[in-house]
Amino acid sequence: MSGLLSAGCLVAMPMPGMAAGIAPAPHYSLPSLPPAAQAVNNGNPGVVVGSGNPASCTSAAVVSAVAEGGNISFNCGQKPVTITMTATAKVVNTSHQIVIDGGGKVTLSGGGKIRILYMNTCDARQLFTSDMCWEQQWPRLVVENLTFEDGYAGTQQSDKASYGGGAIYAEGGQLKVANSNFIDNRCYKWGPDIGGGAIRAYGMFMNSIIYINNDTFTGNWCSNGGAISGLFANFDVFDSVLTGNKALGWGQNPAIKGTPGGGSGGAIYTDGNHYNLIIDGTTMSGNTATEGGGAIFYVVNSGGGGLKIEYSRLRGNPSGVFQNAPGIFDHVDGHNQPPDVIYSTIY
Repeated sequence: MSGLLSAGCLVAMPMPGMAAGIAPAPHYSLPSLPPAAQAVNNGNPGVVVGSGNPASCTSAAVVSAVAEGGNISFNCGQKPVTITMTATAKVVNTSHQIVIDGGGKVTLSGGGKIRILYMNTCDARQLFTSDMCWEQQWPRLVVENLTFEDGYAGTQQSDKASYGGGAIYAEGGQLKVANSNFIDNRCYKWGPDIGGGAIRAYGMFMNSIIYINNDTFTGNWCSNGGAISGLFANFDVFDSVLTGNKALGWGQNPAIKGTPGGGSGGAIYTDGNHYNLIIDGTTMSGNTATEGGGAIFYVVNSGGGGLKIEYSRLRGNPSGVFQNAPGIFDHVDGHNQPPDVIYSTIY
């Protein structure tokens, strides 16, 4: 896909009645968040991983708890703990809602070898609950107060593979991630459609929004979407920080002849039909893309949509080949267009 090179800075203009050059600090206050974006009150502990000491908090215990579903909490002792996963924790599709709450003290690590968490309504091994598994409404996965580190999805692109999503892979259903950290997660570095070093969302329930709320993404990489990749998925990103994430592929999508493909959306890559992307109260810096959109690659193939950036700061997110705003490629229904920028700086 070709793009329009651009440099410089976009600065949102003040609204009527506000003095020129004065704007509120980039922050989206918590009371103004949509209720659906906020963390779930996990008052009912449900399934508890661990029995009070770090040794009891094992990969096997996490895998078992996620398979059981419901509310999941951790009892690993008073100090922070890292659980190195030896198998991917997988959601069973007969679960209605799964809430995984780390209490701010739990890190799930893939050890640089495996994907950490997986949900797929079209995976028969996780049980079919509908003949129309594509964009299915349930399960709903909520992840909060957790750190995901060193997850790796090494699967290459093919028609039958579930690729991308080094920390979290979600296909179908609903997803929300709050108060969590994603550090050094990655997926295969080449391929036109492989994406989501940290999170890959694909064919999600389109009447819901994937909320990213008060999360940090640092040092994640993949072919596309170093931190986040969405295909047929609605994302709203609130109060988050995305720094040093990389899209490493080469050759765009579809792949230019003689290239492996990919390389767009250093932090965020989204594609699909008739959807919006909102970035609110968020800082994005030092993200890079070999091809287009050092910070954000946003493409709507048909049906319209818009990229809105408000109360945010995007700084120093270089695009290797194309962009139509600093660090951004925004392309809707066959035309490049500028993002809707409100009280934000982009340079």
